[in-house]
Amino acid sequence: MSANVILKKGEGRTLKAGGAWIYDNEIDKIEGEFKNGDMVFVSDFDGYPMGQGFINTRSKITVRIMTRKKDTVVDDAFIEMRVRDAWEYRKTTVDTSSCRLIFGEADFLPGIVIDKFSDVLVVESLALGIDRFKPVILDKLKKVLAEDGISIRGVYERSDAKVRLQEGMERVKGFIGEPFDTKVEIVENGVRYMVDVQDGQKTGFFLDQKYNRLAIQRLCKDKNNRRAVGRLAAGKTVLDCFTHTGSFALNAGIAGAASVLGVDASELGIAQARENAELNGLSDRVTFQCADVFDLLPELEQKGEKFDVVILDPPAFTKSRSSIKNAVKGYREINLRGMKLVKDGGYLATCSCSHFMDPELFTKTIREAAANVHKRLRQVEYRTQAADHPIHI
Repeated sequence: MSANVILKKGEGRTLKAGGAWIYDNEIDKIEGEFKNGDMVFVSDFDGYPMGQGFINTRSKITVRIMTRKKDTVVDDAFIEMRVRDAWEYRKTTVDTSSCRLIFGEADFLPGIVIDKFSDVLVVESLALGIDRFKPVILDKLKKVLAEDGISIRGVYERSDAKVRLQEGMERVKGFIGEPFDTKVEIVENGVRYMVDVQDGQKTGFFLDQKYNRLAIQRLCKDKNNRRAVGRLAAGKTVLDCFTHTGSFALNAGIAGAASVLGVDASELGIAQARENAELNGLSDRVTFQCADVFDLLPELEQKGEKFDVVILDPPAFTKSRSSIKNAVKGYREINLRGMKLVKDGGYLATCSCSHFMDPELFTKTIREAAANVHKRLRQVEYRTQAADHPIHI
């Protein structure tokens, strides 16, 4: 490594605040030779060392920082240290039977995500530099897991996101190593799922909602079963919107809800949801419908349908700051529609996975929706992603 990236005066504010990215417009000059994907030094305008990271001039995120120390050697031992730290953290904070093992920048390995579904790993690599470290990261991860008696039978790559094109990389999907059955059964919160790591969304299953799904059990428990997880009421009727493969719906069903309807526009998702309901012996109480939620909710309202619990977990309505106004309209609309279907004294569980929809704006949007339909709300709790998806602050 011989190149040195020098920042403009006054730039690098994100980096100095604890971030890991350096954008192309923050760079004054690059001294020395390099190839995209190489490790480089980073210095402030006055020569102060800012760390080391890998470079890609084809990306607006030109450098992603691997270490803040200028003298650290980023080698196999360094990678093992990062991987080991990530695993030890998860053993302390979450159920590790299925979890996110590596969460990119939050685990100081920028640009890579690795999920564990039982004894299968799914990797998503989104940056050129980290792609070169991918074999080492996987080898070290298998080694660290083996030390705790965990044997990995297969690895599947889901590096097929469009963002790879912005890095000058091809979209990649397939086995790393020997092929295996890509339908993997997992158990989460006592619910069984078949996860399709090959064709499911992203890495196959949304692990970030693990404990939010568990919270739904508390709203839907069977009060006649004193040992059931929960505390609030029995025999609930539940509407789960944007159900994907049925995860919230199944948590409601297994906790004792009288009837649950899960809705999603994806035929593949609904087929998987029905399979999961059958797997858990819940097909009699948990049913699924393939429909556009925005179309179905007004229809249910016209029919006079009401539910004890309404769950809204839509996809991201915005992925950029420029479209946030339209996203607010979307969240307001879906929430006021959902509120109209909640019985008096019932519960609304509403979610946003839009990065630019911060908690204050989301709460304000919910409040506006409630005012529009003349509903009074009490906040039961405000939750976020599971601890295996740590948040940089």
